Amino acid sequence: MLNQGIGSWPARRARRTPDRIALVHQDRTRTYRELHERVLSLAGALRTLGVLRGDRIAYLGPNHPAFLETLFAAGVLGAVFVPLNTRLAVPELAYNLADSGSTVLVHAPELSEAARAAADEAGVVRHRITLADPGRAGVVYDELLAYDELLAANGPVPLDEAVAPDDPCMIMYTSGTTGRPKGAVLTHANIIWNSVNVIVDTDLAGDEVTLVVAPLFHTAGLNMTCLPTLLKGGQVVLHEAFDPERVLETVERRRVTYMFGVPTMYDAMAARPRWATTDLSSLRTLNCGGAPVPARTITAYLDRGLAFSQGYGMTEASPGVLILDREQVAAKPGSAGVPHFFTDTRVVLPEGRDAAPGERGEVLVQGPNVMSGYWNRPDDTEAAFTDGGWLRTGDVARLDADGYAYVVDRVKDMFVSGGENVYPAEVEDILLAHPDVDECAVVGVPDPVWGEVGRAVVVLRDGSRADEHDLLGHLQGRLAKYKIPKSVVLTDVLPRTASGKIVKPTVRDLYAD
Repeated sequence: MLNQGIGSWPARRARRTPDRIALVHQDRTRTYRELHERVLSLAGALRTLGVLRGDRIAYLGPNHPAFLETLFAAGVLGAVFVPLNTRLAVPELAYNLADSGSTVLVHAPELSEAARAAADEAGVVRHRITLADPGRAGVVYDELLAYDELLAANGPVPLDEAVAPDDPCMIMYTSGTTGRPKGAVLTHANIIWNSVNVIVDTDLAGDEVTLVVAPLFHTAGLNMTCLPTLLKGGQVVLHEAFDPERVLETVERRRVTYMFGVPTMYDAMAARPRWATTDLSSLRTLNCGGAPVPARTITAYLDRGLAFSQGYGMTEASPGVLILDREQVAAKPGSAGVPHFFTDTRVVLPEGRDAAPGERGEVLVQGPNVMSGYWNRPDDTEAAFTDGGWLRTGDVARLDADGYAYVVDRVKDMFVSGGENVYPAEVEDILLAHPDVDECAVVGVPDPVWGEVGRAVVVLRDGSRADEHDLLGHLQGRLAKYKIPKSVVLTDVLPRTASGKIVKPTVRDLYAD
C-alpha cells in the first residue's frame, strides 16, 4: 500500500480479520470489513466535496462510530482530522474551526445549532454533514448534507493515496485552561508509535474487548484505548458518555477486558450499590490517568482483585509518557511509573541539570510519539522544546532510587508559601483520604505575611457534616505546617474539563477572594 498512515488500518485489518467485530455501539456491531467499506465510501464522498490532501475535517459529537470513520477517511485522503470538544461554547468552537481552517464539519444532530452558529462565525466551513437519520420526522436539512446518504451515494471505491508517516494526522486542541487553546499537530507516526507503546506496555491482545467511555475527542480516550485496540484487531465498545451503572452492566455483559478512566470515574463506579456484586472477572487492564490516583481509589480496586495500569501523559505526546505496570501498583503506590517502551523522559532542575532521586524538577519527554509542533504557532512550538528536542511538559515530578517517577503537580499550580514550594496535589491526596471528602482542589491565595497560603475547596459526600475544623485537623501531623491550607471553602461542585480534570484557574477565579 502507498498509504503508510493510520488511514490504511481498516484496509489492513479487513484483509487479515474481516469478520471480527471491530465496533459495538448501542448493541449494533460492525465488522472490520464493514468498517473498511464505510471508510472508503466516506472518503469517496469527501473527495467529491473537494477535500484534498492537507485539508482539515472537523468532527463535533459524542462517541460514535462516525467519529472513527471520519478519522480514518481523512487518513485515506491525506487530510487532517480535527476533533472538537462537545463542551465548548460556540465562540470556542468557532475559534478552533477558524484556527485550524476546517472546511468540512461532521456533527451529531443534537449539536446542530451549535455547529451551525460556530461554522457561521468561523467563516471557513464549506460543508456541514449531519449524522441525523434522513427519515426522522422534523429534521430540516437546509444546507446540510446527510452522513448516511453520502455513504450510500458513493459506495466503497478503492483509494490508496501516498501518505507518509510524518504527514499530519490530526490537530488536537489542548484544554485551554490558560489562554487560547493550542492545536497540537500529531503525525501518523506519532499515533502509530503511541499505539505500539500501549500494545507493548499493556500486553494488549487480539481478543481485547475495550470499553471506551472517555470522550474520543480527548487523546486518552482515542489514543490510549481505542486506536491501539483497533490496530491489534480487538473489539471497541463505544459509550456516548460515562454512566457508572451502565459501565458496570456493560463490563459484566460484554466481558470487557480493558478500559481507561480518570480517578473520578473509577470512584463513581466503586460507589454504586452493585459494585460488590458485579462480575468483573473479565477485566485484565484498568488504565487510569488524567490526575494523580488517590490511595483510596487504588485500595478500593485492589480489594476487588483489580489493579490499575496507572500512567501520565499529555496531548502533545499522543499522549503516553509514563506508565506503571499493574504488577507494581502495590510496590510503588502513587507512582506514574517509567517511560513507555519507545519514549524517554528526564526530570530536570531549573538550572538545567538532571534531578537526583528525591529532587523535584520538570518532566521532559522525547520520542517518536511527541508532536511535530503547534498548528500555525512557530513561537509556541519553539518555546515548548528545549535544546536537543526535548518537550517541556510543565509538570513537576521526583524520581525514586529505582527510576520510578512521582508526578507532584503542575509547575503553574505550585505556589510558594514563606519561601517553601507547596504542591497542591500532595495536599489533595491526603484530604481525599478523609471519609467525608468527595472531591477537593487546593489553590494558593494571597497572604500579607507568607506571600501565598493554601485554600482547600472541598465537595463533601452526601450527608456529611464535616467543617473547616475537621478537615484541617485531618491534615495535622500528616503534612508540614506550611503545606496545610489556612482556609477551607465548601462547595457543591468543582469545575472540570470534559476529560474530568479539575480546572485550577477557574477554581482560583471563583474561590481565591
